[in-house]
Amino acid sequence: MKRELILLTGMSGSGKSVALHALEDSGFYCVDNLPPELLLPFMLLDQHHREQRVAIAMDVRSAATLPMVPAQLDHLRALDVDVRLLFLDTTTDTLVHRYSETRRRHPLSVHQEPTSDLRRDLISAIERERELLTALRDQAHIIDTSLLRTGQLLAYVKSLVTAPFAQLTLMFESFAFKRGIPVHADFVFDVRMLPNPHYEPELRALTGQDAPVSEWLAMHPEVGQMREHIEGFLDHWLPNLVRDHRSYVTVAIGCTGGQHRSVYLVEQLAQRYSAAWVTLRRHRELDARGSA
Repeated sequence: MKRELILLTGMSGSGKSVALHALEDSGFYCVDNLPPELLLPFMLLDQHHREQRVAIAMDVRSAATLPMVPAQLDHLRALDVDVRLLFLDTTTDTLVHRYSETRRRHPLSVHQEPTSDLRRDLISAIERERELLTALRDQAHIIDTSLLRTGQLLAYVKSLVTAPFAQLTLMFESFAFKRGIPVHADFVFDVRMLPNPHYEPELRALTGQDAPVSEWLAMHPEVGQMREHIEGFLDHWLPNLVRDHRSYVTVAIGCTGGQHRSVYLVEQLAQRYSAAWVTLRRHRELDARGSA
């Protein structure tokens, strides 16, 4: 059995402690805030590989040595360790709000005491952190926690890591444009131009997971054409992503309310690709409604 390593990183205040709890619940041996220079020694310490599934959290507090991490991960891959990176991201406005609520100080904040420029200092620290973490973010699967409650984040991380380690895991996600585009999406498709079940009184309260909505959408040729175009794009480019050693790819489908059209297409696409790939599905707006 190959060893598995999940490196968890991301923005301070984005929910890394919650994600680490999810990994621990999923059977990973978890280490928080491991200095980057100890990554290789730690992974090589146990020559008998007693811990087969390891999750390590790193953050900007180790900024000076973070640049060495990508090379270390390549070294571990060469040793036949399955490596995945998860990066938790959040919008700057959301982070400012969270820090204001908790009154915690950002680890890169210049001022030790409250000042009249506290907000400006906080925003500067957040943007500096983004710069320092760019190299890791570019290699990672990004989870946007801006709109996620704690329970949603726990469920999302567990769904990702309980999927078998494979060449590629596809996440299909529906969303509402009125609540913003998911920052973690690798590909975004806009389906707002398709016929909208919202304007049919008997369908308005239903979702794209309900048979009457699915049947109504399937009756419209343009819906099928949109699905075929998305499938054509993915069929062409997914093999390239596999060759690029991608672990996760998120395909986001957006409509106005995230209830009918995008949900229907996510369900259809997930079913279509499940025979060839490890496939997950997520409905951002429906999940939020269910956890409210």
